[in-house]
Amino acid sequence: MLSIENLKSAYGRIEVLHGVTLNVAVGEIVTLIGANGAGKTTLLHAISGVQPITGGAIKFDGKPIEQMPAHLRVPLGISQVPEGRQLFEPLSVKDNLRLGAWSRTDDFEADLARIRAMFPMLEAMWDKPAGNLSGGQQQMLAIGRALMAKPKLLLLDEPSMGLAPNLVDHVLAVIRALKDEGLTILLVEQNAAAALAIADRAYVLETGRITLSGSAAEIRADRRVQDAYLGI
Repeated sequence: MLSIENLKSAYGRIEVLHGVTLNVAVGEIVTLIGANGAGKTTLLHAISGVQPITGGAIKFDGKPIEQMPAHLRVPLGISQVPEGRQLFEPLSVKDNLRLGAWSRTDDFEADLARIRAMFPMLEAMWDKPAGNLSGGQQQMLAIGRALMAKPKLLLLDEPSMGLAPNLVDHVLAVIRALKDEGLTILLVEQNAAAALAIADRAYVLETGRITLSGSAAEIRADRRVQDAYLGI
């Protein structure tokens, strides 16, 4: 579904991605592991089109999209849950979700009901400003908003950041359920152990370069990964 070849990206004259190559197949959860500053968020932004690239290729469903504006990538089926959620805080939960469907021309009321059922803790806050939500509720709303676009590929950037352990478990369970429904997911997650537990495959990104790739089990068993990211 997603194919990235020798991707490069920079902020001004400072190159951040130095020729990244990775692939995500239909129906997979692929996780991207790396330290802060490794370029993980930059890579997701390059895929979604909000970060310019300076070289390389991005193909989605076999189509080159590296020169395509971000707003045209969403109708193709790419949706991102950004780090920090980036909700429209003065707007209600319901209106944030409706904005997630901005690119659709069909009736999406059934999807609103689906998100409501998927995240029952949003129910009591349905008509309240998103800024009034707890961190966990905001994360669920951010995921729900991305799902309202009916994506084929969901880009998840640090979905467990700042959440209590029980809420982390809930978010990870939702991610697993979405995969079971057939959604393809590229997951950036600071909790490497949790990410590897639900992923099919993994890449390790260090200072803008892929240094290791393989099945989640292979990456989890690698001594370098255990020392650097798993603490075992």
